[in-house]
Amino acid sequence: MRVTEHTNFEIVRDSIARSKGRMEKLQQQSATLRKLNTPSDDPVGAAKVLELRTDKMNNDQFQMNAKMAETYLNNTDHALSEMAEAVVRAKEIALNQSSGASANEDTRLGIVEEVNQLFQHSVGSANRRIGDRYLFGGYKTNRPPVDVDGRYQGDDGQMMVEIARDVFLSMNVPGLDAFNTQPKGSSDGGRVYGQGRGLANQEGAPQPENVNLFDELQNLRISLLTGDQDGIRGTLERFDQLHAKLVATRSKVGSRIQGLQSTGQAIERHNITNAELSSSIEDADMAQVMSDLAKEETVFRSSLASSQKLIQPTLMDFLK
Repeated sequence: MRVTEHTNFEIVRDSIARSKGRMEKLQQQSATLRKLNTPSDDPVGAAKVLELRTDKMNNDQFQMNAKMAETYLNNTDHALSEMAEAVVRAKEIALNQSSGASANEDTRLGIVEEVNQLFQHSVGSANRRIGDRYLFGGYKTNRPPVDVDGRYQGDDGQMMVEIARDVFLSMNVPGLDAFNTQPKGSSDGGRVYGQGRGLANQEGAPQPENVNLFDELQNLRISLLTGDQDGIRGTLERFDQLHAKLVATRSKVGSRIQGLQSTGQAIERHNITNAELSSSIEDADMAQVMSDLAKEETVFRSSLASSQKLIQPTLMDFLK
Protein backbone atom coordinates (compact mmCIF):
# COMPACT_ATOMS: atom_id res chain seq x y z
CA MET A 1 0.00 0.00 0.00
CA ARG A 2 1.32 3.41 -1.00
CA VAL A 3 1.75 5.82 1.92
CA THR A 4 1.24 9.38 0.81
CA GLU A 5 2.46 12.57 2.41
CA HIS A 6 -1.12 13.30 3.42
CA THR A 7 -1.31 9.99 5.27
CA ASN A 8 1.92 10.75 7.09
CA PHE A 9 0.61 14.15 8.04
CA GLU A 10 -2.62 12.70 9.42
CA ILE A 11 -0.72 10.08 11.46
CA VAL A 12 1.57 12.70 12.97
CA ARG A 13 -1.30 15.07 13.69
CA ASP A 14 -3.34 12.36 15.42
CA SER A 15 -0.37 11.25 17.47
CA ILE A 16 0.41 14.77 18.63
CA ALA A 17 -3.29 15.48 19.37
CA ARG A 18 -3.61 12.33 21.49
CA SER A 19 -0.44 13.18 23.39
CA LYS A 20 -1.61 16.74 24.01
CA GLY A 21 -5.00 15.43 25.18
CA ARG A 22 -3.36 13.13 27.69
CA MET A 23 -1.13 15.97 28.89
CA GLU A 24 -4.10 18.30 29.31
CA LYS A 25 -5.95 15.66 31.33
CA LEU A 26 -2.92 15.11 33.57
CA GLN A 27 -2.46 18.86 34.00
CA GLN A 28 -6.13 19.20 34.99
CA GLN A 29 -5.70 16.43 37.57
CA SER A 30 -2.60 18.19 38.88
CA ALA A 31 -4.49 21.49 39.19
CA THR A 32 -7.67 20.07 40.80
CA LEU A 33 -6.00 17.22 42.74
CA ARG A 34 -8.75 14.98 41.38
CA LYS A 35 -8.76 12.26 38.79
CA LEU A 36 -12.54 12.45 38.49
CA ASN A 37 -13.43 15.90 37.17
CA THR A 38 -16.29 15.09 34.79
CA PRO A 39 -18.69 12.14 34.70
CA SER A 40 -17.09 10.98 31.45
CA ASP A 41 -13.81 10.38 33.26
CA ASP A 42 -15.39 7.44 35.13
CA PRO A 43 -19.19 7.06 34.78
CA VAL A 44 -19.43 4.27 37.36
CA GLY A 45 -17.22 6.11 39.82
CA ALA A 46 -19.12 9.37 39.30
CA ALA A 47 -22.42 7.63 40.12
CA LYS A 48 -20.89 6.16 43.27
CA VAL A 49 -19.50 9.54 44.36
CA LEU A 50 -22.90 11.18 43.87
CA GLU A 51 -24.46 8.43 45.98
CA LEU A 52 -21.88 8.99 48.73
CA ARG A 53 -22.47 12.75 48.67
CA THR A 54 -26.23 12.25 48.99
CA ASP A 55 -25.61 9.92 51.91
CA LYS A 56 -23.39 12.55 53.52
CA MET A 57 -26.11 15.22 53.16
CA ASN A 58 -28.65 12.89 54.76
CA ASN A 59 -26.29 12.10 57.62
CA ASP A 60 -25.67 15.80 58.20
CA GLN A 61 -29.42 16.35 58.54
CA PHE A 62 -29.69 13.39 60.91
CA GLN A 63 -26.93 14.88 63.05
CA MET A 64 -28.71 18.24 63.15
CA ASN A 65 -31.89 16.46 64.25
CA ALA A 66 -29.96 14.58 66.92
CA LYS A 67 -28.37 17.75 68.28
CA MET A 68 -31.76 19.46 68.49
CA ALA A 69 -33.25 16.44 70.24
CA GLU A 70 -30.31 16.26 72.66
CA THR A 71 -30.76 19.93 73.53
CA TYR A 72 -34.45 19.32 74.26
CA LEU A 73 -33.75 16.22 76.33
CA ASN A 74 -30.92 17.82 78.32
CA ASN A 75 -33.17 20.75 79.27
CA THR A 76 -35.97 18.32 80.07
CA ASP A 77 -33.65 16.41 82.38
CA HIS A 78 -32.64 19.61 84.17
CA ALA A 79 -36.28 20.59 84.67
CA LEU A 80 -37.16 17.12 86.01
CA SER A 81 -34.17 17.30 88.35
CA GLU A 82 -35.42 20.59 89.76
CA MET A 83 -38.89 19.17 90.30
CA ALA A 84 -37.44 16.08 91.99
CA GLU A 85 -35.49 18.33 94.37
CA ALA A 86 -38.70 20.24 95.13
CA VAL A 87 -40.47 16.96 95.94
CA VAL A 88 -37.65 15.89 98.25
CA ARG A 89 -37.82 19.20 100.07
CA ALA A 90 -41.62 19.02 100.30
CA LYS A 91 -41.36 15.56 101.85
CA GLU A 92 -38.81 16.86 104.38
CA ILE A 93 -41.25 19.63 105.33
CA ALA A 94 -44.14 17.18 105.63
CA LEU A 95 -42.03 14.84 107.75
CA ASN A 96 -40.96 17.62 110.08
CA GLN A 97 -44.49 19.00 110.40
CA SER A 98 -46.32 15.68 110.69
CA SER A 99 -45.80 15.41 114.44
CA GLY A 100 -47.78 17.66 116.74
CA ALA A 101 -44.99 17.50 119.30
CA SER A 102 -42.42 19.02 116.95
CA ALA A 103 -44.69 21.55 115.20
CA ASN A 104 -47.20 24.17 116.15
CA GLU A 105 -49.43 26.60 114.35
CA ASP A 106 -46.80 29.32 114.11
CA THR A 107 -44.18 27.06 112.56
CA ARG A 108 -46.70 25.62 110.09
CA LEU A 109 -47.81 29.06 108.97
CA GLY A 110 -44.18 30.08 108.57
CA ILE A 111 -43.38 27.04 106.43
CA VAL A 112 -46.36 27.58 104.13
CA GLU A 113 -44.45 30.32 102.32
CA GLU A 114 -41.68 27.87 101.47
CA VAL A 115 -44.23 25.39 100.13
CA ASN A 116 -45.67 28.19 97.97
CA GLN A 117 -42.19 28.85 96.64
CA LEU A 118 -41.73 25.15 95.88
CA PHE A 119 -45.04 25.15 94.01
CA GLN A 120 -44.16 28.22 91.95
CA HIS A 121 -40.67 26.88 91.26
CA SER A 122 -42.16 23.57 90.07
CA VAL A 123 -44.60 25.42 87.78
CA GLY A 124 -41.69 27.40 86.37
CA SER A 125 -39.72 24.19 85.74
CA ALA A 126 -42.76 22.60 84.10
CA ASN A 127 -43.03 25.64 81.80
CA ARG A 128 -39.40 25.44 80.72
CA ARG A 129 -38.92 26.25 77.06
CA ILE A 130 -36.30 26.51 74.34
CA GLY A 131 -36.81 29.60 72.26
CA ASP A 132 -40.57 29.90 71.91
CA ARG A 133 -41.32 26.16 72.26
CA TYR A 134 -42.36 24.69 75.62
CA LEU A 135 -40.87 21.32 76.55
CA PHE A 136 -43.68 19.57 78.42
CA GLY A 137 -46.74 20.59 76.39
CA GLY A 138 -46.73 17.66 73.96
CA TYR A 139 -47.78 19.01 70.58
CA LYS A 140 -49.01 22.24 72.18
CA THR A 141 -45.63 23.94 72.31
CA ASN A 142 -46.78 27.52 71.79
CA ARG A 143 -48.26 28.12 75.24
CA PRO A 144 -47.31 27.25 78.84
CA PRO A 145 -48.37 23.66 79.58
CA VAL A 146 -49.13 24.41 83.26
CA ASP A 147 -51.15 27.41 84.42
CA VAL A 148 -50.61 29.35 87.65
CA ASP A 149 -52.96 26.98 89.50
CA GLY A 150 -51.03 23.87 88.45
CA ARG A 151 -53.55 22.66 85.85
CA TYR A 152 -52.06 20.92 82.81
CA GLN A 153 -53.11 22.45 79.48
CA GLY A 154 -51.02 20.40 77.06
CA ASP A 155 -51.57 16.97 75.48
CA ASP A 156 -49.74 13.65 75.34
CA GLY A 157 -48.09 14.25 71.93
CA GLN A 158 -44.68 12.72 71.27
CA MET A 159 -42.54 14.78 68.88
CA MET A 160 -40.58 12.22 66.87
CA VAL A 161 -37.38 13.09 65.02
CA GLU A 162 -35.44 10.93 62.57
CA ILE A 163 -31.89 10.52 63.88
CA ALA A 164 -30.83 7.86 61.36
CA ARG A 165 -32.37 6.20 58.35
CA ASP A 166 -35.75 4.85 59.54
CA VAL A 167 -34.74 5.41 63.18
CA PHE A 168 -37.06 7.75 65.10
CA LEU A 169 -36.81 9.01 68.67
CA SER A 170 -39.12 11.15 70.81
CA MET A 171 -37.38 14.36 71.84
CA ASN A 172 -39.97 15.43 74.42
CA VAL A 173 -41.72 14.16 77.54
CA PRO A 174 -45.39 15.20 77.76
CA GLY A 175 -46.47 16.66 81.06
CA LEU A 176 -49.08 13.92 81.51
CA ASP A 177 -46.20 11.46 81.81
CA ALA A 178 -43.88 13.69 83.82
CA PHE A 179 -46.16 15.21 86.47
CA ASN A 180 -48.37 12.17 87.23
CA THR A 181 -47.61 8.73 88.61
CA GLN A 182 -49.93 7.08 86.07
CA PRO A 183 -48.73 7.36 82.45
CA LYS A 184 -50.78 9.31 79.95
CA GLY A 185 -54.41 8.46 80.67
CA SER A 186 -57.52 7.70 78.73
CA SER A 187 -60.55 9.85 78.19
CA ASP A 188 -63.50 8.72 80.30
CA GLY A 189 -66.76 10.57 80.42
CA GLY A 190 -65.25 13.88 79.36
CA ARG A 191 -62.50 13.66 82.01
CA VAL A 192 -58.88 12.90 81.37
CA TYR A 193 -57.41 10.23 83.56
CA GLY A 194 -54.14 11.49 84.92
CA GLN A 195 -55.57 14.69 86.40
CA GLY A 196 -57.51 13.10 89.23
CA ARG A 197 -57.41 10.07 91.52
CA GLY A 198 -59.00 6.68 91.47
CA LEU A 199 -61.10 7.14 88.31
CA ALA A 200 -62.90 4.09 87.02
CA ASN A 201 -62.53 2.84 83.46
CA GLN A 202 -65.44 2.14 81.13
CA GLU A 203 -65.83 -1.41 82.50
CA GLY A 204 -66.18 -0.05 86.04
CA ALA A 205 -62.88 -1.51 87.33
CA PRO A 206 -61.07 0.94 89.60
CA GLN A 207 -57.92 2.47 88.19
CA PRO A 208 -54.77 2.77 90.32
CA GLU A 209 -54.58 6.00 92.24
CA ASN A 210 -52.93 8.78 90.31
CA VAL A 211 -50.77 11.30 92.12
CA ASN A 212 -50.21 14.72 90.57
CA LEU A 213 -47.17 16.80 91.52
CA PHE A 214 -48.95 20.13 91.76
CA ASP A 215 -51.99 18.69 93.53
CA GLU A 216 -49.80 17.22 96.26
CA LEU A 217 -47.94 20.48 96.83
CA GLN A 218 -51.31 22.21 97.13
CA ASN A 219 -52.55 19.49 99.49
CA LEU A 220 -49.51 19.97 101.70
CA ARG A 221 -50.04 23.73 101.74
CA ILE A 222 -53.72 23.37 102.69
CA SER A 223 -52.95 20.80 105.37
CA LEU A 224 -50.34 23.10 106.87
CA LEU A 225 -52.77 26.02 106.89
CA THR A 226 -55.52 24.00 108.55
CA GLY A 227 -53.25 22.06 110.90
CA ASP A 228 -54.46 18.74 109.45
CA GLN A 229 -51.94 16.24 110.81
CA ASP A 230 -53.46 13.30 108.93
CA GLY A 231 -53.40 15.28 105.70
CA ILE A 232 -49.74 16.16 106.20
CA ARG A 233 -48.82 12.55 106.93
CA GLY A 234 -50.87 11.39 103.95
CA THR A 235 -48.63 13.32 101.55
CA LEU A 236 -45.49 11.44 102.59
CA GLU A 237 -46.18 8.25 100.64
CA ARG A 238 -47.46 10.18 97.64
CA PHE A 239 -44.32 12.32 97.57
CA ASP A 240 -42.33 9.07 97.51
CA GLN A 241 -44.36 7.93 94.51
CA LEU A 242 -43.83 11.23 92.73
CA HIS A 243 -40.11 11.17 93.38
CA ALA A 244 -39.87 7.61 92.07
CA LYS A 245 -41.80 8.61 88.93
CA LEU A 246 -39.56 11.64 88.31
CA VAL A 247 -36.45 9.49 88.76
CA ALA A 248 -37.84 6.90 86.34
CA THR A 249 -38.68 9.61 83.81
CA ARG A 250 -35.16 11.02 84.12
CA SER A 251 -33.81 7.52 83.49
CA LYS A 252 -35.91 7.31 80.35
CA VAL A 253 -34.59 10.69 79.20
CA GLY A 254 -31.04 9.60 79.96
CA SER A 255 -31.51 6.45 77.89
CA ARG A 256 -32.67 8.56 74.96
CA ILE A 257 -29.66 10.85 75.29
CA GLN A 258 -27.38 7.81 75.38
CA GLY A 259 -29.09 6.47 72.27
CA LEU A 260 -28.60 9.81 70.51
CA GLN A 261 -24.91 9.85 71.34
CA SER A 262 -24.42 6.24 70.20
CA THR A 263 -26.25 6.93 66.95
CA GLY A 264 -24.22 10.10 66.41
CA GLN A 265 -20.98 8.17 66.86
CA ALA A 266 -22.15 5.52 64.40
CA ILE A 267 -22.99 8.23 61.85
CA GLU A 268 -19.55 9.80 62.34
CA ARG A 269 -17.87 6.45 61.65
CA HIS A 270 -20.09 5.98 58.60
CA ASN A 271 -19.14 9.43 57.30
CA ILE A 272 -15.43 8.67 57.74
CA THR A 273 -15.81 5.41 55.82
CA ASN A 274 -17.70 7.18 53.03
CA ALA A 275 -15.07 9.94 52.89
CA GLU A 276 -12.29 7.37 52.51
CA LEU A 277 -14.20 5.56 49.75
CA SER A 278 -14.99 8.81 47.96
CA SER A 279 -11.35 9.88 48.17
CA SER A 280 -10.17 6.60 46.66
CA ILE A 281 -12.55 7.12 43.72
CA GLU A 282 -12.08 10.80 42.86
CA ASP A 283 -8.82 12.00 44.40
CA ALA A 284 -5.69 11.85 42.26
CA ASP A 285 -2.44 10.19 43.31
CA MET A 286 -0.16 13.20 42.83
CA ALA A 287 3.02 11.18 42.73
CA GLN A 288 1.57 9.05 39.94
CA VAL A 289 0.17 12.12 38.16
CA MET A 290 3.53 13.93 38.13
CA SER A 291 5.29 10.80 36.96
CA ASP A 292 2.78 10.29 34.13
CA LEU A 293 2.98 13.97 33.22
CA ALA A 294 6.77 13.84 32.90
CA LYS A 295 6.53 10.66 30.83
CA GLU A 296 3.85 12.14 28.58
CA GLU A 297 5.94 15.27 28.06
CA THR A 298 8.81 13.06 26.87
CA VAL A 299 6.45 11.25 24.51
CA PHE A 300 5.15 14.57 23.17
CA ARG A 301 8.64 15.89 22.50
CA SER A 302 9.57 12.62 20.81
CA SER A 303 6.49 12.87 18.61
CA LEU A 304 7.47 16.39 17.57
CA ALA A 305 11.03 15.33 16.82
CA SER A 306 9.98 12.31 14.78
CA SER A 307 7.42 14.33 12.86
CA GLN A 308 10.12 16.66 11.59
CA LYS A 309 11.93 13.70 10.04
CA LEU A 310 8.79 12.04 8.74
CA ILE A 311 7.34 15.08 7.03
CA GLN A 312 9.56 17.01 4.63
CA PRO A 313 7.40 19.81 3.23
CA THR A 314 8.16 20.94 -0.33
CA LEU A 315 6.70 23.53 -2.62
CA MET A 316 4.73 20.81 -4.34
CA ASP A 317 3.09 19.86 -0.99
CA PHE A 318 1.78 23.36 -0.60
CA LEU A 319 0.56 23.46 -4.24
CA LYS A 320 -1.44 20.21 -3.86
